[in-house]
Amino acid sequence: MSKLRPIALYLPQFHPIPENDEWWEKGFTEWNNVVKAKPQFRNHYQPQLPADLGFYDLRLKEARLAQEKMAKSHGIHGFCYYHYWFNGKRLLEEPLNRKLKNKEEDLPFMLCWANENWTRAWDGGDTKILLKQNYSYEDDIHHICSLLPYFKDERYIKVNGKPVFIIYKDSSFPDITKTINTFREESAKHGLELYLCRFDRAIGTLPDSATDLGFDAAFEFQPLSKALIIYKNKYLKANRIINFTTRALKIPFSFNVRIDYKTFIDLDLNLHNQEYKCFPGVSPGWDNSSRRPVGKATIFEGSTPDKFKYWLSKKLQNFEPYSHEENFIMINAWNEWAEGNHLEPCKKWGLQFLEALNDEIFNYNKQKPSSI
Repeated sequence: MSKLRPIALYLPQFHPIPENDEWWEKGFTEWNNVVKAKPQFRNHYQPQLPADLGFYDLRLKEARLAQEKMAKSHGIHGFCYYHYWFNGKRLLEEPLNRKLKNKEEDLPFMLCWANENWTRAWDGGDTKILLKQNYSYEDDIHHICSLLPYFKDERYIKVNGKPVFIIYKDSSFPDITKTINTFREESAKHGLELYLCRFDRAIGTLPDSATDLGFDAAFEFQPLSKALIIYKNKYLKANRIINFTTRALKIPFSFNVRIDYKTFIDLDLNLHNQEYKCFPGVSPGWDNSSRRPVGKATIFEGSTPDKFKYWLSKKLQNFEPYSHEENFIMINAWNEWAEGNHLEPCKKWGLQFLEALNDEIFNYNKQKPSSI
């Protein structure tokens, strides 16, 4: 077992599905959002376009194998696939289902249930709902049983034999502890114990301790973490910053939330560790302007591979694995192109973010004692 298991969040929305054909346009994928992005102020890095891997289609095994090869060669242990479930209806499951049938794709994986409403606003809000999340005891049983084939796959990421499953927003549940207990009890009937986690986020996370609610642990969800609340209160509290732009861009003003990446990093590093098990997280950046109307985005400015490397280095200095297999760090994300947080190479930075990650993981594993 590696001394550290870096996990990268993985978005499977890079292939067409009938629902997106109906809701958006024929052949719609996440690439449609990516390519329409435009700079909204001076030196704004948009559009962010893929380099080495190109505009791939995740139905193709060649594309998925190329991703896995690149991830493995840069120190990533596995992907955490977003999983979409709406009372028995699933979306975007095809890439992972095809991986399960193809043993060549041997990169370990886990799942995170992205338990948001599917909306036209792309933000999980309650307006213009296309698919709504409805929670019930019966659905919890149906849901967890549907995941057993994934949990039992030899490539699924586990802690002491327990499959790791993450809840995106625990505050959305009417009774999250009941859901956790149902998941555990139903899995036990099939001979499985689960290692259940949540994301610790700026919004969508209950204030209670993760372990008090019944989770085994939590993962930081960067950069939309608790440090973001502190940043906004300290720097953006009075009013939203109005950013006047050049006439050449033909945008008279905007109300984008612009956040300095390095300042945010320093705030995050000064936070005290949680009293419960919480695995650290980092992000190469964030810019969701390609998914938002002009002036309505959240943009982390000034992200560079060197600053990302600094953040990762400091996070790892402060992290001691909880046990031999409780040794994760979460990177958000592998391929969130429309949110401007991707380790995959882009036209501007190429492989530099991946190389920074690989250097720090190598240094950490080299320096830490082997008897974790």
